[in-house]
Amino acid sequence: MSVNRLKAWIRSFFAFSRTETNALLVLLPLMVLLIFSEPAYRYWFTNKELSFSKDSLRLDSLVAKWQWEKADSISASVDRPLFRFNPNTASRDSLLQLGFSPSLARRIVNYRTKGGVFKIKSDLLKIYGADTLLYRKLYALIDLPIVAGKKTREFPRDSFPKRPIVAITKLDLNVADTTQFITVYGIGSKFSKRIVEYRERLGGFVSMDQLNEVYRLDTTAVGRLKKKFFVLPDYRPRQMQLNTVVERELAAHPYFSYKLAAAIVAYRFQHGNFTSIEDLVNLKLVTEKDFQRIKPYITINP
Repeated sequence: MSVNRLKAWIRSFFAFSRTETNALLVLLPLMVLLIFSEPAYRYWFTNKELSFSKDSLRLDSLVAKWQWEKADSISASVDRPLFRFNPNTASRDSLLQLGFSPSLARRIVNYRTKGGVFKIKSDLLKIYGADTLLYRKLYALIDLPIVAGKKTREFPRDSFPKRPIVAITKLDLNVADTTQFITVYGIGSKFSKRIVEYRERLGGFVSMDQLNEVYRLDTTAVGRLKKKFFVLPDYRPRQMQLNTVVERELAAHPYFSYKLAAAIVAYRFQHGNFTSIEDLVNLKLVTEKDFQRIKPYITINP
């Protein structure tokens, strides 16, 4: 079929004018080209063999220039002989031998000089700059009770088998930063940032299971994090003063909705200050499960 006959057929079939017929003949090839260009483009580039040789060379050069971090104070002191000690009587030199930094050992001695007394093991964490990893490492050697009022058993030094001390590889979940979270397989910069931000909103993790509350962090990633991080059993998170905290601050916490925050403030206005944190159960919005979850993060003590 010639072009003239095609034009005549289009004009008779569609009742087009000469100008409209010419425009249609120009438009049709363009439409065909647009329709089939995307599949053709995808087919061409998906079947093209990719080469990562340049990227590999660049990565190798970066690795060669990387300055690896030196072992931390705990890893470097793995071979240091350990012994039982009482932080109320141990000398500064003894503390240094156990792995305490000079500044931390000085603070412990100054604390005792000013009348401070370590009553239980966890009191060591109250010292400014306390090393939680070192505390966990020396936990069994601290000659103090776990709970106030209980006496510790005295063990002779010779009763401890002389064997090499294995370095603790786990990290404290409440002091780790984003660079340490990224070392876990499957945790990129986005998830590590979310973990730190959620920890700040909470006031600290009191359980490893709280990682399941981080937005879009799946159970597989949580399982890997549990293998590399820990939460101290006696860790105390940042707490809010129930009788003075404002509604905006309460609502900013992940465990308090705006409705619950408003109800708590209204309860204080109508009934006065809370006499105990258990009074929260009087609010219809707080179930027993909710109370157990928010209990570590509130207090009525000044």
